Amino acid sequence: MKFGTSGLRGLSVDLAGGNSAVYALAFARYILGTGQVKPGDTVLVGRDFRPSSPRIAAIAMAALRDAGLVPVDCGTLPTPALALYGLETGAAALMVTGSHIPADRNGIKFYLPTGEIGKDDEQAISAIAADMFARGVVPEPVEFVGENRETEAMRRFSARNSALLPQAALAGLKIGVYQHSTVARDLFVEILRHYGAETVALGRSDSFIPVDTEAVSAETVALLKRWAAEHGLDAIVSADGDGDRPLVADETGEPLRGDLLGLVAARFLDADVVATPVTSNSGIDRCMGLPVTRTRVGSPYVIAAMTEAVRAGHRRVIGFEANGGLLTASDLEVNGAVIRALPTRDSVLPALAVLSLRALVGEPLSRIVGTYRLPVALSDRLENFPVETSSALMRALSRGPEAVAGFLEGIGVPAGVDTLDGLRIRLEDGRIVHFRPSGNAPEMRCYVEAGTPEEAADLLASAFARIRAWEAASLTATTETGFKSAV
Repeated sequence: MKFGTSGLRGLSVDLAGGNSAVYALAFARYILGTGQVKPGDTVLVGRDFRPSSPRIAAIAMAALRDAGLVPVDCGTLPTPALALYGLETGAAALMVTGSHIPADRNGIKFYLPTGEIGKDDEQAISAIAADMFARGVVPEPVEFVGENRETEAMRRFSARNSALLPQAALAGLKIGVYQHSTVARDLFVEILRHYGAETVALGRSDSFIPVDTEAVSAETVALLKRWAAEHGLDAIVSADGDGDRPLVADETGEPLRGDLLGLVAARFLDADVVATPVTSNSGIDRCMGLPVTRTRVGSPYVIAAMTEAVRAGHRRVIGFEANGGLLTASDLEVNGAVIRALPTRDSVLPALAVLSLRALVGEPLSRIVGTYRLPVALSDRLENFPVETSSALMRALSRGPEAVAGFLEGIGVPAGVDTLDGLRIRLEDGRIVHFRPSGNAPEMRCYVEAGTPEEAADLLASAFARIRAWEAASLTATTETGFKSAV
């Protein structure tokens, strides 16, 4: 188990044992030791719909109780709803979720009373947990469920989202809601109907379905396209498992890029500075026409950049990730109401911003997004790609320009390399290919940009084919001492 781009991740079978108790205790000891909470204070606990999540949440609540805190059960709700409730009540929180990854894995996201933890907090919690493991202090997985406040937490989040647009702002639109197993599935229907849209519930599932909004599967795209045509929809909305990453598809069922949703939301909120990871579309800087700070991938890095912008005196500070999750660091006046800063990923606000634009312009979404003239960006991932293999590949490519050029021979000639997070390579013809291992899952991600959809698809396919070829060559070169470079 380890911390990645957002929260702790590990195998569900491990977290459903004593390990979730260790990390919950480590978190409790950390926030008690730093004085951020005191004995007897409330800690909120939420979860997603994974089969393992109720047990992990109950084990975590028992550990928090044993540490002298009062765990409160917030049930199944979106992560931003839990975070907002914690901010408004001054409570720390835990969210049991593996986000978009398969159900055999799970995780925990941690929140201080002031918001999402940062990298320094992660290191401190990890150190306490490591010490417990080293001393063999692994509690028996006892379960406990505290007082339920799911209704109150959801009421506050619904109230926030019901104030973002004018009354009947989406009247006349017919919007599908791909419900699958996201905890935001009923909320989306409720909010869209509140604004006057006609909604069609689609694909609700009792089994957990991992939906990655940054790398939407071909199977999911086929479903979206079929539903869009079948029901005559103006758009389809959805989210990942814990409801902090939006998925919006146009009237043809084609998913819109998450960073495009972030761009639209930034304009909707009249931002004066934006923080976004290096993996977001390179054309965003030009389209925004205002300062854009590039960060490493992960909400803690985006939050750190937003915090610096606030300290520098900016008044309307937002951030977004390539997965579409939107973060705000400033209290913002929207539609005549003040919306509290929510510095954690949110799926609802960016979805509403795009749908509001669709209603205002009165043109199909596909036509509206075409006016931004961004480079065509695609991304995908190789699942079940061993961490050891991705680490070996990145080490090989980090050996110098010759290694990168050799790896990409026949694909393109490198003109520049950015190592802020992974390896982002700009080719001489302006195309971009970016290799990045997942921070906490056995996955290898690739992001590309090109001038046309066909060029981008070809570049992405070529990049993954080259990775697979390298993997095969590496495996044949493996010795007892480890990988030999295949570059």
